[in-house]
Amino acid sequence: MNIREKQETWEQQYLSPYASLSAKSRGREIPEEPCSIRPIYQRDRDRILHCKAFRRLKHKTQVFLAPLGDHYRTRLTHTLEVAQNARTIARALRLNEDLTEAIALGHDLGHTPFGHAGERALDKLSPSGFRHHQQSVRVVERLENDGQGLNLSWEVRDGIRNHQIQSSPATMEGKVVRYSDKIAYINHDIDDAVRAGILKESDLPGPYIKALGRTARERLNTMILDIVHSSEDRDDIIISPDIYEAMMGLREFMYCNVYANDTAKGEEKKTYALISMLYGWFKDKPEQMPEEYGRMLNEGESIDRVVCDYIAGMTDNYAISLFQELFVPKSWKKY
Repeated sequence: MNIREKQETWEQQYLSPYASLSAKSRGREIPEEPCSIRPIYQRDRDRILHCKAFRRLKHKTQVFLAPLGDHYRTRLTHTLEVAQNARTIARALRLNEDLTEAIALGHDLGHTPFGHAGERALDKLSPSGFRHHQQSVRVVERLENDGQGLNLSWEVRDGIRNHQIQSSPATMEGKVVRYSDKIAYINHDIDDAVRAGILKESDLPGPYIKALGRTARERLNTMILDIVHSSEDRDDIIISPDIYEAMMGLREFMYCNVYANDTAKGEEKKTYALISMLYGWFKDKPEQMPEEYGRMLNEGESIDRVVCDYIAGMTDNYAISLFQELFVPKSWKKY
């Protein structure tokens, strides 16, 4: 019995009867020889961590577009906070931590530059629309690894595809990530908004704060403990009605007072103009995209789909730099 098989045996003996067992995965689209050390979900987690799309998250907006401060969240730090929340819940419920972490680390790989402003721009521009959770699946299935994809397990891809609050993941681990995503961004976006001077702690709605806690630490603790206690020994991930109402009420408050705030979103019109001009440029001049996107066109992908792929993969800084290169006049000088 090799190391992987010993770990799979441990899972069968220790994990919850509702956990996803590595040995019972539905597998990969392209069959592979199993690793002698790592179970399938651990291997998936490693593939995501080492892929280029994951590294680019460090230069993609979470809420505040191209923030100058060092302490504002980026899409990468958001992803790490989601993974930490999710692993805490998964460990307490004896679920599969490797699967949970793989889904959490991969859930936003398809996010655009400039956060949800960029997503809304591509959704308007593309005839087929654009949703970042669908793009995240496309990244791992089609775009990474020079167009070969990461060949992840079915369970990881399902969790990434269904991390939206209105979706229904097939695994308990996917359901953990779905809640962990909301818990993370509600709390860290409050922290960033206070840092930016958009909110004061005293602005937060009293009934929700009374239910969840005054500080970020208290709120995280309340929500995570509630999920653990409500879901223990059950075949679903549950949050109690009162805590869920407070969490979603606080989320709605954030949408009204931060996500649509003029200070945080004052640059959104510029974002749309920038992405719109890049989209039109590369749709008219596809030969100027990198080679791998030309290969996708030759393989029959539509021009709109490929241009979306290219722009969605850009970091904030790369998109701005490319826009300047293509559309901002340069000073003439004689050499």
